[in-house]
Amino acid sequence: MTAQFNRRFSLKPNGETMSEPTVADPEISVVIPVYNEESVLPLLFKRLYLVMDALGRSYEIIFVDDGSRDRTAWLLQQQFQARPETTRVIILKTNFGQHAAIMAGFGHCLGRYIITLDADLQNPPEEIPHLVAKMDEGYDYVGTIRRKRQDRLWRQVAGKAMNRLREKITRIRITDQGCMLRGYHRDVVIPLLSSQESFTFIPALAYLYAGNTTEIIVEHEERAAGRSKYSLFSLIQLYFDLMTGFSAAPLRFFSLTGIGVAIASLFFVVYLTIRRLVVGPEVEGVFTLFAIAFFLIGIGLFGMGMMGEYLGRIYHQTKQRPRYLVRTILERPASRGKPGVDHP
Repeated sequence: MTAQFNRRFSLKPNGETMSEPTVADPEISVVIPVYNEESVLPLLFKRLYLVMDALGRSYEIIFVDDGSRDRTAWLLQQQFQARPETTRVIILKTNFGQHAAIMAGFGHCLGRYIITLDADLQNPPEEIPHLVAKMDEGYDYVGTIRRKRQDRLWRQVAGKAMNRLREKITRIRITDQGCMLRGYHRDVVIPLLSSQESFTFIPALAYLYAGNTTEIIVEHEERAAGRSKYSLFSLIQLYFDLMTGFSAAPLRFFSLTGIGVAIASLFFVVYLTIRRLVVGPEVEGVFTLFAIAFFLIGIGLFGMGMMGEYLGRIYHQTKQRPRYLVRTILERPASRGKPGVDHP
């Protein structure tokens, strides 16, 4: 790195703060987490800066490299050198996950409006002006709904099922939880940064902190290049985080299920006792009893797994490990020292 690059290390990311905006600060910040996206970055740069320049408003674009192993960091460095007045790059030490990368971007942005965008161009940058227009109307949280999802069918079905389940057990109303193109007012991001949760699903948590929310329909495109970084396991983990991070309803469900099964079992035992006294010893129905036993064992194991998810969250929370660690920040020297908790 050359001498003009500002090197910092995030020592206390769980206590992120945002600096107070000044007249010279940009009005809009676009935060983009990036992980192994070298094949799509040139097209992203071309489309994104064209859109932001056409807005006619001051802006900054913050790229957060989440420990990429390809040429992503080098391409981001080249883009910073080409557009240093509107570009900032945060390079994390290793891969901490999409939401941790977004939190790193939040901790360094200076804009009043903050837009999150995926790097894969499935959410077109051309939709950003629509989010900005809604925020100009006074909304502090603008969610998005993909008009025609280009994902695989199983991902669409799983997403809709999780939406229905989440809406039944929480007060969070997000139609399309998988779309990361969203707009947040600074007043929503500040309390979000002060959250001490180890696992944070940003759209849902921001929804809780927002006072005036809305959603708009946006276009959705196929990936411009590369492959999705979300595997089936990653999606399942995300859904469990959503359930256990915002509601204790699953625990209550299994408590009520346990009570119901216990009452039913009591009646069943009474029935079998009476039948044995009246009819005498029988061997019929043994397989039915096995089926019932296996069913109850399955419920018990699932309930134990759900309880384990909650205990796992507590376990990770008590360790108080940092959400992310910053290796390098590329920015103009004039903006050094503004964002909160990074120390040289």
